[in-house]
Amino acid sequence: MRKLTDHELDLVSDLAVETVEKFIFSRVSKKEILDIHIKAEVTYEDGLTVDILVDLDLDELSQVKEKELVEDAVDAALKTLDKFIEENFN
Repeated sequence: MRKLTDHELDLVSDLAVETVEKFIFSRVSKKEILDIHIKAEVTYEDGLTVDILVDLDLDELSQVKEKELVEDAVDAALKTLDKFIEENFN
């Protein structure tokens, strides 16, 4: 894979954040979410590195397991990024 420009890295980062957000909101009512912060850091040194950080705080009455939901959301984002990068940057 070729080295990505700063703009392309920003696109990948934005897609990661959007994917995590959509995944979480598709599984949890916004009323149950007390706080959410999603950050994606994408860098290219010897290869592409993607770090996705999600801080999710759900209402204590929520039946959803936060850790499991966040892990699933990050996995979905990484799969989406793999496909996006393969289709656009290879």
